[in-house]
Amino acid sequence: QLQLVESGGGLVQAGGSLRLACTSSGTPLDYYTINWFRQAPGKEREEVSCISGSDGRTHYADSVKGRFTISIQNAENTVYLQMNSLKPEDTAVYYCAVEEYYRCSGEDGMEFWGKGTPVTVSS
Repeated sequence: QLQLVESGGGLVQAGGSLRLACTSSGTPLDYYTINWFRQAPGKEREEVSCISGSDGRTHYADSVKGRFTISIQNAENTVYLQMNSLKPEDTAVYYCAVEEYYRCSGEDGMEFWGKGTPVTVSS
């Protein structure tokens, strides 16, 4: 069993930065690919980024490429999402989830989810 807890969300002005964290308890993250999703009000959940816990491969959605950076600290069992140059359209609840394989192609295959952390970017 794996429990994921997101933290680091909050209110920030456009152009600002936030760093989200996804910390797991249970099986080490080395065994998984860790994904960040977000869901804005009234919209479907979308994938933002992912990272392989074993070899560090990463993937980003076009909408965040160049602004967001995903990283993993295996010793802390934590994945971070550094979000820079934030825009109002980044406002959403951000979730982390894990899958066994490196697919990074949507919600299918996710085995465990966190409860999310809200991010609000004001204009």
